[in-house]
Amino acid sequence: MRMLPLSSAAVAAVAAALAVLPSAAVASGTPGASSFTITDPRIKESSGLAASRIHPGVYWTHNDSDDGPYVYAVDSATGKTVARVTLTGIGTPRDVEAISLGPDGQLYLGDIGDNLNGTWDHVWIYRFEEPKELADVTVKATQFTVRYADGPRNAEALMVHPVTGRVYIASKDESKGGLYEGPAAAELSTGSVNVFRRVADVPWVTDGAFSPDGTRLTLRGYFMARTYPWKDGRPEGEGERVDAPWQGQAESVTYTPDGRTLMFGSEGVNSRVVAVPVPSATPSPSTSGASAGSAAPGAPSAPAAAEPPGSFTKGAAVLAVGFVLVFAAKRLLRRRGPSA
Repeated sequence: MRMLPLSSAAVAAVAAALAVLPSAAVASGTPGASSFTITDPRIKESSGLAASRIHPGVYWTHNDSDDGPYVYAVDSATGKTVARVTLTGIGTPRDVEAISLGPDGQLYLGDIGDNLNGTWDHVWIYRFEEPKELADVTVKATQFTVRYADGPRNAEALMVHPVTGRVYIASKDESKGGLYEGPAAAELSTGSVNVFRRVADVPWVTDGAFSPDGTRLTLRGYFMARTYPWKDGRPEGEGERVDAPWQGQAESVTYTPDGRTLMFGSEGVNSRVVAVPVPSATPSPSTSGASAGSAAPGAPSAPAAAEPPGSFTKGAAVLAVGFVLVFAAKRLLRRRGPSA
């Protein structure tokens, strides 16, 4: 995503304030998965994450924009890219914000961003089969055109339900975002527009993910993450707060295939993906023998110490960032002086 323009002083100050948060972390172990750093210099704006089901320890990601029709497979044991997929059969990607893996073994890529919040009357979803082999490859993708029933909007979160296969998009709005439900998986059309309808209100969201068993939906934003019980195709209640890490530009989240761990990612060169255990999580029966994030493709390795959320309280961090923004704005106004 593209942040709204601020003064250079404000941007630098906010970045500095957020950068100190991970340094306050207290070392501890995270069972089931390990944090890792994406080392590929081509991945500068990792904006989505999806855990592979057929390649243990591998995560699919992509850049936000200005990259091309590419999706990267990153090995969490090393942080290195082990495959780059080039998509054909689609137009030029505009603002790719999310990726999710469906129960059909297909990866869904959401070209759903709209930084001007209503400029584009349609967005796109690209779908392609998860490659069986990890190697640079070119695949033909299917392109779906999407419109919202209540008009254009900005969005950064796309989630495919792991049981029904239905696609959901969460819009990003300062006051009240919306969760939008697409047609049934078998009814997605390439010959007509797919209309997504609002089914629930959600907070400011930059990404989301369903638990592998489909009973929970986790949504994250810049300053929050919450997990909601999922029932009858809707999130229930106010959700439970997740102790997500502080990250400079919090952009992505996914569950490990066993459902025990949430993986939180951010944009930036050498961005960190942080493993956070799911409280009282039980392993998925189909994946209880695999520990995502603890193995290279096809070969287990010992998990490293995880990067915990940190010892800074969230309230203090928000106040610190707010102070920096106010201070920067006052300085900018003083420089401009009174209007004529």
